[in-house]
Amino acid sequence: MAREFDIIVYGATGFTGRLVAEYLVEAYPSGVTWAMAGRSLTKLEEVRDLIGAPAGTTLITANSDDPASLKAMCERTTVVISTVGPYQLYGSDLVAACAATGTAYVDLCGEPAWMRHMIDAHHDDAKASGARIVFSCGFDSIPFDVGVLTLQQCAIAKHGKPAPRVKGRVRVMKGGFSGGTAASLKATLAAAARDPRIVALLTSPFALTPGFKGPHQPTGLIPEYDSSVGAWVAPFIMAPINTKNVHRTNFLLGEHYGADFVYDEMMVAGLGDLGKAAAEAIAKVNPLAGDKGPKPGEGPSKEERDAGHYDILFIGEYPDGGRVECVVTGDKDPGYGSTSKMIAESALCLVQDVKGDGGIWTPGALMGDELRERLVAKAGLTFRCG
Repeated sequence: MAREFDIIVYGATGFTGRLVAEYLVEAYPSGVTWAMAGRSLTKLEEVRDLIGAPAGTTLITANSDDPASLKAMCERTTVVISTVGPYQLYGSDLVAACAATGTAYVDLCGEPAWMRHMIDAHHDDAKASGARIVFSCGFDSIPFDVGVLTLQQCAIAKHGKPAPRVKGRVRVMKGGFSGGTAASLKATLAAAARDPRIVALLTSPFALTPGFKGPHQPTGLIPEYDSSVGAWVAPFIMAPINTKNVHRTNFLLGEHYGADFVYDEMMVAGLGDLGKAAAEAIAKVNPLAGDKGPKPGEGPSKEERDAGHYDILFIGEYPDGGRVECVVTGDKDPGYGSTSKMIAESALCLVQDVKGDGGIWTPGALMGDELRERLVAKAGLTFRCG
């Protein structure tokens, strides 16, 4: 059934939602039908005018505590982009509405316990309705999920089989995490304190692969010297969500990376004694703790977003010493500038490029090659194998 809109940006009055809407205004002045949704019509009008959207842009009031409004919104669009988090507090009814109405959905979720709950509750319903639900369509976890997919494609082309051991090493990351990421982490920790079962999901690399448990995985929690990059490496704060999504992609693709696949992510800290000291210092600091950094709804200036960038090296290793590499880069700060482009292009990929079966997916498993092509052409990312 044809829908009124290609995309509805739900949460358009928030900082990241506004950036997504602004990107659609600038990058797709024609050819895409879209609307803005949020709790307050007045605020939607203010954001519409602020970002220079056409005066006729449709504005929709919908609220996370009003399931009927969410269902009515879903029935009008092919894809919902949700930037309303923490998702464990505000997202469950929207996922249920999408699953029930056959509406595609993308978000920026980095909350694995909630994601597993949604998989258990709605994966079958989404399969039945044709709803393509895709979590984690921002910095967590597209560069990592699609980066590993790209590396394994190159590994198979070069060596005839996937690399059983892959390392993700963040070499450069200029620009911070979003206020929403910090709020999501705090909500997750609060939920874990109330329900010990959540701790098991947070600590398991296979929390998002129901019925499948792979081999032992490195924790990535202890600084170490990594001879594969010739430098000291430190824990990477987004690894707990990214690694789970990478393993879910492998699971959804029928163990395309192998049933014995081992993966971890760490941040390159530096060389020699200074690198060791830096790695140890990074391991002791939680960049999302305390009151520093942006609050939800706040964020860096355009100049700061434009000055950000990132560079991630993926290394595939074989028992016989064979090796393959893939480098992923982004041209804006990860938490806002790059993320807003990635989620918008993910939604457009579902509208224009990828049909696919219903269910709860990862970006790599459902959109893979088509999404990578979009990100390179439109969103300032590069994927290079060597």
